[in-house]
Amino acid sequence: MPTVSLTFAGALALLNLWLAFRVIQVRHAGKVLVGDGDNPALLCRMRAQANFVEYTPFILILMGLIELSGGPKPWLWGIGIVYVLGRIVHAFGMDKRSMPNPLRAAGALVTWLILAGLALWAIWMASHAPAAVHYL
Repeated sequence: MPTVSLTFAGALALLNLWLAFRVIQVRHAGKVLVGDGDNPALLCRMRAQANFVEYTPFILILMGLIELSGGPKPWLWGIGIVYVLGRIVHAFGMDKRSMPNPLRAAGALVTWLILAGLALWAIWMASHAPAAVHYL
């Protein structure tokens, strides 16, 4: 049972709902039903959620496959916690349109490092897996 990746799939689904709610708040306040209505705050919140949706499936797939392949659960717990925190920081950073933006940069950096780390870990695990024995 991939308990770690299941837990983070649930947590990240809730985080996506929170991001969607933040978009809806600005839509309602600005009376914007479709698109961004040239509202910079709405555009930033929409991009924060879209960015989350662009990266999170890869993170969850890699975490799940690594866990199912025997990856150490304590490491996956740590990675999952850091990813969730990084995405929260990124969302708040997207609210601040000033440059430079350390919250947005930190969230993006955490996301990229975790994605690259999981990708390399998955490739390493696959390349070091014992060869299957085929019997006729």
